[in-house]
Order: sequence, then C-alpha cells, then structure tokens
Amino acid sequence: MSNSEDSQQYLNEMLVKEEDEASGDDSDKQDGGIMLREQDRFLPICNIIKIMKVPVPQNGKIAKDARECIQECVSEFISFISSEAIERSVAENRKTVNGDDLLVAFSNLGFDNYVEPLSIYLQKYRESNKSDRNLFLDANYPHNEDGSSANEAGKQ
Repeated sequence: MSNSEDSQQYLNEMLVKEEDEASGDDSDKQDGGIMLREQDRFLPICNIIKIMKVPVPQNGKIAKDARECIQECVSEFISFISSEAIERSVAENRKTVNGDDLLVAFSNLGFDNYVEPLSIYLQKYRESNKSDRNLFLDANYPHNEDGSSANEAGKQ
C-alpha cells in the first residue's frame, strides 16, 4: 500500500471513531475500542433461520424480531463457551482450541447435560475422520496383486 492509501484508511477509521464517540453508541465496540460490524459479531441469520424452521409447520412463520433475538442469543452463547475454551487452551500454552476444551468449558459453565452427548458425538466424529483419512490414503497408494498396498510392503 502507498502512503496516500494508508493515510486515507487512517482518516476513514478516525472519522468512524469520532462519529461513534459523538453518538455515544458503544454497542459495536469490543476488545479495547475496536469497532466490530454486526456481521462480525453475529452468526449469519440465514443459517439460524434454517435451523429455526425445522420445528415450525410448513405454513408457519417466524417474526423478524424473534429471528434477530435468537441470532443474538445463539451468538452470545457461542462466544461464552468459546471464551472459556480459549482460556483453557491458553492456560495450557496451546494456540489451538480443540473439542476437549469445549467439553471442559461446557462442564465448567454448568452445562453438564450437554457434556455426555457432545462427548459421544466428538468420539464418533473423530472415528469417522480417521476412517475417511484411511480411505483417502488407501486410494492414493497403488495396490499389489494380493490386495495389500504398496505402501504397506515398503514398511516391512
């Protein structure tokens, strides 16, 4: 980027910041004054609507304010669980949050009813990924006449 582009971007950010300070609206600010857009804070409404429509009868409708309320609640819930899981991974000097961190977060935050079904789901998911990976590896290696892969023969 050139200096003029950097300057223009800086000016735009300052103007937005000044407008927000003048309006007194801090609803879009988090983490030390960084401005977040609504689409950065909330899950996409179309995904939430798809899930909400499942139990609703074919001719039923969902009010706009109900959709927006659920969008906010779901987004906040995910942030709540995620921040607890992130704290655990940081405490263990890891940069990646894994499924086990999320399970511990659910437990720590009092959502014990979710821990067992999510543990089962996570275990099945990992097994599924493992078998998918094995299928991928087997498909990429040539096979011998006896059906064993050439890769296995090289390991012996």
